[in-house]
Amino acid sequence: MAVKLKKMRLLTKVTVTLVLILTWLWGGTALWLAGPGPHWIQMLIALAFGAFLPAAFLFTKSFAKGCIVSLCIFLLLLFWWQTLTPTSEKKWAPDVAKISHGEIQGNILTMYNVRNFDYKSETLFYQHWETRKYNLKNIQGIDIFLSYWASDHIAHTILSWDFGEDGHLPISIETRKDETQEYSTIKGFFKQFQICYIAADERDIIRLRTNYRKERVYLYRLQTTEQTAQALLEEYLAKMNSLVDKPEFYDALSHNCTTTIQIHANAIRTDAPPPLDWRLIASGHVDELLYDRGVILSELPFAQLRKASRVDLKMQKEDKDNFSTMVREHIQKDLDHN
Repeated sequence: MAVKLKKMRLLTKVTVTLVLILTWLWGGTALWLAGPGPHWIQMLIALAFGAFLPAAFLFTKSFAKGCIVSLCIFLLLLFWWQTLTPTSEKKWAPDVAKISHGEIQGNILTMYNVRNFDYKSETLFYQHWETRKYNLKNIQGIDIFLSYWASDHIAHTILSWDFGEDGHLPISIETRKDETQEYSTIKGFFKQFQICYIAADERDIIRLRTNYRKERVYLYRLQTTEQTAQALLEEYLAKMNSLVDKPEFYDALSHNCTTTIQIHANAIRTDAPPPLDWRLIASGHVDELLYDRGVILSELPFAQLRKASRVDLKMQKEDKDNFSTMVREHIQKDLDHN
């Protein structure tokens, strides 16, 4: 019995120590990246916090007392973390300089700040922000683009509403960076970016990825009714409009381009939401998830469908005119061939 009790105490100490170390690493990184003052002050605060954990146990000479002191400091850290608030008062990077939003009057959707940049290269472009109108009666469905910019397990997801004769309206959920920032996955966990919704022309937001960033891009048609497509668009629009006056932080885990789509989709469901799936986090596999759930419908095996749905190599050979039409014609040819 004594041996068993001793093992339990040891296991408890090991578990608590691991939790403390993870907390220590998270807190130090949070202070390093988001702490008050200039960067050198942030570094000093982070180093001081990093030295505190071993010091707490060294000076108290008690595991229990060291844990209590560490818990108090961590609670103070969490209180500070909750006080961080996003602001719109920054000099934003050109591609996210304006906030897309819109309004519906009758059957007409008016979208403001629709991005339609003319790219000469990834970093050289002419800026155009436009106001566009779409007739909600013309909604025919939704497409999803997956763009692979890093590993095979991570993809950027973009929904694009098909308005028939009014064209396509892609909306991309992205990080809003200021002029000094570059995207970092690590920083995405530490309130370094804000979340933004970019409404754009497909010649801009998709062609940028296929032709200039040379990312692997796939396009699939989602199985949904016109009513569901409109409801999801209205759900998007409500969040987009709220961000105009009330900005929010981007979170790489819970508030990113893929998980946020799932949040919107669940908000308009009339039945119970589907169970959580690891492929929502590993977004590079979300097309397989949608195929398994019947949201992407095809008689082809998934591997064949995926091969036919790749568009970047095809579109690099095409001119930017009629981009939306051409990208879908290429896919249809490959699907018909299969």
